[in-house]
Amino acid sequence: MNAAVAFDTLKFVKTLKAAGVEEKQAEAFSEAIRDVQDSQLKELATKGDLRELETRIMAEINLVKWMLAVVVAATVLPALKSLLVG
Repeated sequence: MNAAVAFDTLKFVKTLKAAGVEEKQAEAFSEAIRDVQDSQLKELATKGDLRELETRIMAEINLVKWMLAVVVAATVLPALKSLLVG
């Protein structure tokens, strides 16, 4: 879920009108900006999205650690056995 960012369309239209832009054009600009903003907000990650990703990445890292430990043990233990039994 993405958080909404407030865009005061009325203030924007009033500002443009005060600068000499016709009301219909000012409203069209305002709507266009809001549409662009809305489409961009859909692509943003929330804090919850990032926490979920972090959890998944940490799980993958822990799995790789265990796999590495098994590989090291499988490699080192026979070498130690041959040294000690020898």
